[in-house]
Amino acid sequence: MTKENFNKSDENGVSVFSRSAELLEDDPLEEIFALNLGDFLTEHLISDELAQKIKQHDTKDKSESLKKQLKELISIYSINNTLSVLGFTNKEDYVIYNSIAKTVVQMIDAQACHIFLADEYAAGMEHDSSGIVLVGSSVSPDEVIDCNDPTLIRIPMRYGTETTGEIMLLPREGKTISEEFIKLIKVTSRLFAISMILQKLTDETSKVMEDPDVTSSELQHYRAELTAVIGDLGAEQQNFVEMLAKAVDAKSEYHNNHSQHVAEMAKMLCEYLGLNEKTKDLIYYAGLLQNIGKITLPEELFTKKGKLSKEDWEALQNHPNVGVSLLMSINFLSEVIPYIHYHKERWDGKGEPEGLSGNSIPLGSRIIALADAYCALREERPYRAAKSEEEALNIIKEESESKWDPTLVNALECLLSK
Repeated sequence: MTKENFNKSDENGVSVFSRSAELLEDDPLEEIFALNLGDFLTEHLISDELAQKIKQHDTKDKSESLKKQLKELISIYSINNTLSVLGFTNKEDYVIYNSIAKTVVQMIDAQACHIFLADEYAAGMEHDSSGIVLVGSSVSPDEVIDCNDPTLIRIPMRYGTETTGEIMLLPREGKTISEEFIKLIKVTSRLFAISMILQKLTDETSKVMEDPDVTSSELQHYRAELTAVIGDLGAEQQNFVEMLAKAVDAKSEYHNNHSQHVAEMAKMLCEYLGLNEKTKDLIYYAGLLQNIGKITLPEELFTKKGKLSKEDWEALQNHPNVGVSLLMSINFLSEVIPYIHYHKERWDGKGEPEGLSGNSIPLGSRIIALADAYCALREERPYRAAKSEEEALNIIKEESESKWDPTLVNALECLLSK
């Protein structure tokens, strides 16, 4: 497929935000509304139909127009469409937090993880005088949790001036938790806090909209508040993805930002091929997270010397599937799942997990696979020196039409010749 074909096939994928100028007429907040929704999350959730609804300025009743916009925002950022794990009404619903705590322990190799929420965010749970409620833990319910343990690492869930909860980490005796993992938990806690504030704000907005006497200025205020929080949510989600990728690389033996290199190379290929902004973003994030499954596997598996056991090999070979399971629980990343799931496929159909071949392999997967292979060749490994640009490209070209999409190999060669 030529570069021109790629451009033509993606004409309908132009970013909604590139049309933002069309949305500005008599209300300057309209453009803010269009632009302040978050770069990644909203881009693939806002449809052309929604863009047209935003554009409708000739509505006689300005309040009704604002209410329509607010309803669309609320429907997009409802409890089921964000990373938020809120909206629980009884104790049984909070089992999700136990799963999160156990995953955190597995990811960072801590002894325990406990998750607390402020009273107002822990509906359906029994409250005490402390003002916070334990909603999830990696330990069994009958184990005593000493919140005064001086070795506990306490990470607040904070957004602005409001604290919605706290994550507590208990390191293993004699071990410290690396800075990369602490940063990951910090950005995760902030992501939870923003999601909770957003949910609270959408609930308030819904109630205000039911008031028959609500004014346009009040509705505009809530719209500005919502879009500001949504913008912060989008930015924090990008931070989350990047920190998650760094944590994966930190757990491997190479510590060389491999995931970042792959994502950047994949993005360069996307730009050369003229892919639209949405697709480019998705492939970039998939490149960052293509080895996400590694984060839930024991660190010893990646630093182990000598022969690996059969179980070790199975764990490593299946790591993309582990990663897919993790990503499925993060709704805003759902569109990158196919790219990651199939990035071990081969052009000749001899890859995994489904044995797909040729163009039946998602384009994003083919781009990530090629970028991953090239970057790996260019990086030093314990068993070999880094390959030169020419050496790496020659190896890739030899495997064109067997492992890699020949069109993408040609694109890589053209990129490197610039």
